Amino acid sequence: MAEITRDVLIIGAGAAGLTAANDLRTAGLSVAVLEARDRVGGRLWTDVIEGAMLEIGGQWVSPDQDALKDTIAELGLETYSRYREGDSVYVGPDGTVHRFTGEMFPVSAETEAVIAEITAMLDAMVAEIDPDRPWEHPKAEEWDHVTWDAWLRQQTDDDEAVRNLAFATGSAMLTKPTHTFSLLQSLLMAASAGSYSNLVDADFILDKRVVGGLQQVPIRLAERLGDDVHLNQPVRTLEWAQDGVVATTDDHTVRARFAILAHAPVLYDRISFVPPLPRRQHQLHQHLSMGFVIKVHAVYDRPFWREQGLSGTAFSPYELSHEAYDNTNHGDERGTLVGFVSDQNADDLFELSAEERKERILESLSHYYGPEAKNPVVYYESDWGTEEWTRGAYAASFDMGGLHRYGADLRAAVGPIHFACSDMAGAGYQHVDGAIRMGRLAAENILESARAGATVEAG
Repeated sequence: MAEITRDVLIIGAGAAGLTAANDLRTAGLSVAVLEARDRVGGRLWTDVIEGAMLEIGGQWVSPDQDALKDTIAELGLETYSRYREGDSVYVGPDGTVHRFTGEMFPVSAETEAVIAEITAMLDAMVAEIDPDRPWEHPKAEEWDHVTWDAWLRQQTDDDEAVRNLAFATGSAMLTKPTHTFSLLQSLLMAASAGSYSNLVDADFILDKRVVGGLQQVPIRLAERLGDDVHLNQPVRTLEWAQDGVVATTDDHTVRARFAILAHAPVLYDRISFVPPLPRRQHQLHQHLSMGFVIKVHAVYDRPFWREQGLSGTAFSPYELSHEAYDNTNHGDERGTLVGFVSDQNADDLFELSAEERKERILESLSHYYGPEAKNPVVYYESDWGTEEWTRGAYAASFDMGGLHRYGADLRAAVGPIHFACSDMAGAGYQHVDGAIRMGRLAAENILESARAGATVEAG
């Protein structure tokens, strides 16, 4: 078994862990990154399926994501805008297909007024929330004890308005049924994007993509670390004391002064901690869970929807695929649509055979784009629920009452062990931007601790 000694051990080679590792090494500390998978990137994964390049995981860059944009620029990567010329499509409660432009769905004037009024209320509430400390809001406990669905239905009995307001943080982002998480958790999701209006604006949230795929960010960060990144090394045991840690994999023993757990919190229990983590962390981690979404990739010989004057952008809280977009790769003659099936709908689909599932999903896409959508040349479903080292998508969120109860402890270091990933971000929560921010924060905290320790030793 190989013996490695470093200043800092990082567990997880996603954007958070690799950002932290690079920052620490730049500051003069030695690092070792242990990754359970056979690749770097975590929930970023670009692969070629049947000759088509698909971004199986995260892929979009929005204007407010400064940490990610700065990293992309610093790595010398290029971005391009998502195609959005032409009409969007909305399917109403009676199955009628409506073409529209702008941000507001083509609903009745009464429903539009309700949506606008509640959106203004939500924007005002979100403006009062610090995304890094939502539990400090005076109404945090109250807002954490009412479900997102129940709060919306307290505001209006217009079911179409409720469904359209709810799915932005439900099906689309947290990917959980709206009765399973709190108003406060939903407000945090909106605050992480700057406002509720930003969150529901697809042109804002899904603005740009990276040429060649977003996984190039962690790939290039890992290249800078060279042999300090070790793949296929799930950590089995992490022994810790105030003066350092010892991590054991099947092949390596790594000794370090500090450790960063830079992976999803739902995987903490895959590591045996010696001694066990404090009871606060044990409780906290049991109140976090992943959502679930199927990301559907359908590649066609050409982007046929553009011939119909469609942008490819489509929404409906009544459809199996609640949203879909033109996801054509930069410079590709073929056309690609990406659609999403979330929470209970995703659960139900996996009760079916693969062929039945494909048929149902393509049928839903055809309601937006017409019958030609049923015949892709390449079809692929990103199923992160079966991915051993992720177990859901997109990220972890708290159950009812958990955010106000445990949120302040989420990033708190335990002795020499620090925590960093997009699941615990404020700004950029659930996004690569948040992962980078958390990686930087963990590195800063370790550098501060290292400097304090050096001062004590010198004294």
